[in-house]
Amino acid sequence: MQADSLLHSGYFHPVLRSWQCTATTFDASNLIYPIFVTDSPDAVEPIPSLPGQARYGVNKLEGMLRPLVEDGLKCVLIFGVPSKVHKDETGSAADAEDTPAIQAIKKIRSTFPELLIACDVCLCPYTSHGHCGILREDGTIQNETSCLRLAEVALAYARAGCHIVAPSDMMDGRIAAVKKALISNDLGNKGRCAIQTRLRRQEMLPAAPGCQGPGDARRGPGRAGGSGHADGEAGDALPGHCQGRQGPRADAIITYFAPQLLRWLREEAAAAGRN
Repeated sequence: MQADSLLHSGYFHPVLRSWQCTATTFDASNLIYPIFVTDSPDAVEPIPSLPGQARYGVNKLEGMLRPLVEDGLKCVLIFGVPSKVHKDETGSAADAEDTPAIQAIKKIRSTFPELLIACDVCLCPYTSHGHCGILREDGTIQNETSCLRLAEVALAYARAGCHIVAPSDMMDGRIAAVKKALISNDLGNKGRCAIQTRLRRQEMLPAAPGCQGPGDARRGPGRAGGSGHADGEAGDALPGHCQGRQGPRADAIITYFAPQLLRWLREEAAAAGRN
């Protein structure tokens, strides 16, 4: 008998278990740091609208992350930002072995095995039309086909080694499709995290060029929208509402300011120790 949901997905990693505790605390384990990974392996491309942030090639990830891990960083959220891949109507490059997200997952797992890795799941960086689903000839969304394609991408990321697959599209029923794909492939202990943030369009598009905005009435919402849009990108210090399979909700802070907060936490701990 195959279960529809597995509670284990909210508890299989030490950081996930810390998110589920009832005590109210704020420490390094509460922080999720979003990183943007491009398909130029040695690139460091500053993002003008996000001071201090950049798109990194996979070969630059270790140098960027090591001081943060030494300061206590426990979780990263990967966004693939391809610039060289061939884009088509179904986003076929999204789950290719050489896509930046999969390369980043493997690199981080091998270099920092203790880190909890979440990965954005969406098609818009890989589709020729820039939307997060598959379109009919008249430009409307094929919802069921889109959900199946998103499930394929999530499964590829889980197989590559990520702990949490985080859909940021707007397809109805895609969580059920992802759950079915993971469970049927014996990967049901992978967490799934619906990350809901508010992010201004001008902040989102420079970080992930090629993604459409809110879209039109036929196609439905795009990936970067206004207030209340459920989007996978991380707003500054806004909570992402994360949960495992129908388990207790756990809040973690997805923030570009994780490096500064980690340093502050370290300094506070040192000051407390002196006192």
